[in-house]
Amino acid sequence: MFAGRGPSTTQRLRSKLLRQSSEWDTWYAGLEGERRVGRELERLSSFGWRVLHSVEKINGGDIDHLLIGPGGVFAINTKTHRDASVWVGDTMAKVNGGEPRPYSAASNAEASYVRGVLGRYCDFAVPVEPALVFVGVASLTRAATQYTVRIYREREVASLGPLAGKLTADQVERVYTVARHRRVWLKS
Repeated sequence: MFAGRGPSTTQRLRSKLLRQSSEWDTWYAGLEGERRVGRELERLSSFGWRVLHSVEKINGGDIDHLLIGPGGVFAINTKTHRDASVWVGDTMAKVNGGEPRPYSAASNAEASYVRGVLGRYCDFAVPVEPALVFVGVASLTRAATQYTVRIYREREVASLGPLAGKLTADQVERVYTVARHRRVWLKS
């Protein structure tokens, strides 16, 4: 839809004058949400956590964030929905009561993918959990049966900091070393 690096100046001006939103606006909002969550995750380094951002996958997508530390590995998917009411169930979510979106199912699939990739290159089982982090929402409701994906608002991810007991410091460094290599993700 966008040639090169985005809409032309004329296209942006036209959209702004007509007060029309575009896919580009949505993309920028998502990027800003990922940056905000990234800053929150970086604060966990004092607890022994390592963070990778925007890990490229072979299918052309990416993993928004990988949090690697004493409490295991978290494949974090960031969703930005400004001033929205979000409900999250076992496999899907609804934003402002709209159509179901497969956020939970996608997060589970992403964690499974991460577990498989890291498991091929580490000589121990790597515990990987999915997490969905919502940015800018007015309200966030979790279904009572939703236990498979950790659900947070952006400021709540700090609660992961004290988690421990799943990986030793040496294992954290091994997983981080493996996960940092682009070819690991693009071979899978």
